Amino acid sequence: MKNYLVKGKFKAGHYWEKFSKYVESQNEKNATEKTYSLFGSKHGVKRFDIKIDSITEV
Repeated sequence: MKNYLVKGKFKAGHYWEKFSKYVESQNEKNATEKTYSLFGSKHGVKRFDIKIDSITEV
């Protein structure tokens, strides 16, 4: 498993909050899906309210 740093922003109320999150995954696509899943479960944010700017392998 590889580690990825996912950077982007999500909608919190009326404002967009920036985030950076380390995710352990097999590839970039799975890291994207895992990020959507984590923000959905923790913050109740829908996928269209999450904008991923970059994914880099660390």
